[in-house]
Amino acid sequence: MTYPAKLLGDGESIAFEMRPHWRSLIVPAVVLILTVAGASFLLSTFNGSGFVARLVGGITWVSAVVLILGWCLRPFLNWFTTDYVFTNRRIIVRTGLFRRIGRDMPLSRVNNVTFDKTVTERILNCGTLSVQSAAEQGSLIIASVPDVENIQREVYRLYEADDLRRRSAGPGAPSDGS
Repeated sequence: MTYPAKLLGDGESIAFEMRPHWRSLIVPAVVLILTVAGASFLLSTFNGSGFVARLVGGITWVSAVVLILGWCLRPFLNWFTTDYVFTNRRIIVRTGLFRRIGRDMPLSRVNNVTFDKTVTERILNCGTLSVQSAAEQGSLIIASVPDVENIQREVYRLYEADDLRRRSAGPGAPSDGS
């Protein structure tokens, strides 16, 4: 899951990176189990060479494949191809397998960092992180963040370290693009 170093700027280093919380995979796992169990039951109940058995068997196989592809494989691939990367200069969100979508927010633009946790998310220790900025696009909403309260504190710590770095560089120092 390591973010490629070639995509980092000069002097930029990864503070931490993660995928969405594993809770994103609960519904796909339940759908997979129920689909396999239901298909197995139907195929064993309607086994034989008659027209009805073949019809039920065909419908069962097609339905099972569609359910597994749409409700199990697709969410797993979304989870697997989503990266949340926090560097000493910016927050990076990348998602997508075929169509890759990315959003970066420089720490220098961060105005406020908040989190939201539902009751279920409190039990599972995850939540939604919202990073507001003064930029045109406003805020960066990151869903299913593991240990979201700690991540919020870390973003503030990274922001303060970046602010100190920028201040110590002074007004005559060359800009590094942030």
